[in-house]
Amino acid sequence: MKTDDITELQDGENMYQLMKKLYPICRSITGNGVRETLEIIQELIPLQTVEVSTGTKVFDWEVPKEWNIRDAYIMDEKGNKIVDFKENNLHVVSYSIPVDKEVTLEELQEHLFSLEDQPDAIPYITSYYKERWGFCITHNQRQELSEGKYRVYIDSELKNGSLTYGELIIPGQTDKEIFLSTYICHPSMANNELSGPVLTTYLAKWILSQPREYTYRIVFIPETIGSITYLSRNYKTMKENIVAGYNISCVGDERAYSYLPSRDGNTLSDRAALNVLQQNYPDFIRYSFLDRGSDERQYCSPGIDLPVASIMRTKYGQYPEYHTSLDNLELVTANGLQGCIDIYKECIQLLEKNNKYKINCLGEPQLGKRGLYPTLSTKESGKIVRDMMNFIAYADGQNDLIDISNIINVPVKNLYSIIEKLQQNKLLSEVNQKEIIGGQTSAR
Repeated sequence: MKTDDITELQDGENMYQLMKKLYPICRSITGNGVRETLEIIQELIPLQTVEVSTGTKVFDWEVPKEWNIRDAYIMDEKGNKIVDFKENNLHVVSYSIPVDKEVTLEELQEHLFSLEDQPDAIPYITSYYKERWGFCITHNQRQELSEGKYRVYIDSELKNGSLTYGELIIPGQTDKEIFLSTYICHPSMANNELSGPVLTTYLAKWILSQPREYTYRIVFIPETIGSITYLSRNYKTMKENIVAGYNISCVGDERAYSYLPSRDGNTLSDRAALNVLQQNYPDFIRYSFLDRGSDERQYCSPGIDLPVASIMRTKYGQYPEYHTSLDNLELVTANGLQGCIDIYKECIQLLEKNNKYKINCLGEPQLGKRGLYPTLSTKESGKIVRDMMNFIAYADGQNDLIDISNIINVPVKNLYSIIEKLQQNKLLSEVNQKEIIGGQTSAR
């Protein structure tokens, strides 16, 4: 095994171990579960947390009351806990109000949720904006309930508190930004929750270790209300500076890759994602923006209209385990996480290097005298020369790196060494300029 392979394996395993640590925490759109999650992530990256008070107006919405839960169960007449929140936090409808009373089976049924077509799964149910209480159980368990009295107990509280989110700004040479967003509001589910935060955490660690031109804005937020809250406080700066961005979710299984475009569908984010996916995984599943369902709804909404797309493994809502207890630590793997972080790293490298290039001479350059033409002809050397000559043919100052890669059908990662060799021999120039902090510009 090569050293790079060992490093990659460790990255995937590290992400999976972080997921195992976060998995038991009961998260919701507000509350101590979110704070505990962010505190653990802060051990790995210098994340700043922000609290936004209940009642704060955020566009057309309002920050809700804070919800916390300590315990919950259903107890039968014999004193047996037939449903226990401490065994699986999906057992309680998120944002359930406190309750402590005895009910008949008929009354209990009005507050139970199960899935008839998935009888062994506990469903994930929420009621953020209407006060109610409820329990989620497997359908098999529900069918076994007998007539009698049941004690229902939920030790929770709804109070004026705050919504919590995490933010990390990684400065680059330019104030133009790449935006990464993930959400931290689901209880114990692995692919549709924790895969996003753990991958984003290790992606941020990698970005911090790399030379970079762009500034990176990275947020860990509760879905929907969190993105609306964050946008309400930052959208003017974001609209001015963000050139590309991704909403990171459902990135941990080993099934096919999926792509969800921005509303525009042809932003720099879209072009980079499509190029990397088509070159590496041409069998990926391509969705329409009409299939959206996560925070891209907010980031791409009219008036905001940020260039935000998503690269996923199996898209939310498209796998049978989605929003159930079956979305567990067996569904997500270290290999699945590793594959997706590699895709995101490649996209970021492409965004950093995506410039327009121009050959510095008229006519075809003489490669032999510069040591760029092989003296021994082999099948491999012939391909390298062909790729270089094809790159030169389209390096006309009009095509950027994504264009050229698409035209000549060569992965961008294979073009970096060609660009370096041509630049070392003063045959290639970058013709675009990017704004640098302080108002200076850097000729590219």
